[in-house]
Amino acid sequence: MTVKRIVPDIAADDPARAVAFYQDLLGMVPVMDQGWIRTFATEPGSSQQISFATDGGSGTPVPDLSIEVDNLDDLHRRMRDAGLTIEYGPVSEPWGVRRFFVRDPFGRLVNILMHVD
Repeated sequence: MTVKRIVPDIAADDPARAVAFYQDLLGMVPVMDQGWIRTFATEPGSSQQISFATDGGSGTPVPDLSIEVDNLDDLHRRMRDAGLTIEYGPVSEPWGVRRFFVRDPFGRLVNILMHVD
């Protein structure tokens, strides 16, 4: 299992407000805009990203971090075997990811995801 990307997720009432700072001033590139979430990257395809969201999608809370992995089912099994409580999922979402939510040792809500074809 490999971690492919880690993205901080920032709860925001209006994700569009991030454009002036992150895109216009810092020169980051918008790589996703679902209305409720906007993600900016240093360049297209870069793993250096930040997201702003009104919710976590599918009625979930905004997670603190999103971590993309290459084998979601293996990691889900390992986390369950370690005694961690899965707070959401695993579920395949309509925007092309399979994911679950778990809390890290510091209480942070982590969105573990894998893109699906």
